[in-house]
Amino acid sequence: MSLQAQIDSDIKDAMRAKDSARLNTLRLLKTALKNAAIEKGGADTILDDSEALAIVRKQIKQRQDSIEGYEKGGRAELAATEKAEMEMLAAYLPAGLSATDLEALVRDAIQEVGATSRKQMGAVMKIVSEKAAGRADGRALSTEVQKQLPA
Repeated sequence: MSLQAQIDSDIKDAMRAKDSARLNTLRLLKTALKNAAIEKGGADTILDDSEALAIVRKQIKQRQDSIEGYEKGGRAELAATEKAEMEMLAAYLPAGLSATDLEALVRDAIQEVGATSRKQMGAVMKIVSEKAAGRADGRALSTEVQKQLPA
């Protein structure tokens, strides 16, 4: 079952359960997916799972930014709502990489490129990003690459 089909199914389940918070979050996600499909090639275009996962990640990032803003503004109730939505969306992402897996992935990419300094960080990041395939946050990848590459 594709990710979009799973989301459609979950929307129906949320309707049956009368879970309005989950339903609203999933509808927002479905709208974002539909907009991306329209941008790609028209209303009838279906995104593959990797493209759909990128949209889910983008939605989670938006929630993280909103949480930071709400917490700075002293709006704890709105931050809590955004956190709940973020957790619902995170359920659609693949399992993340552990710290040891991330270290090994970066080490392998550095050897593959033959990188000896941070000047080659871009080439390493390209390979690491492809191999991580959304299982790790870009910040975490960048931090690990910087940690392993000498200045």
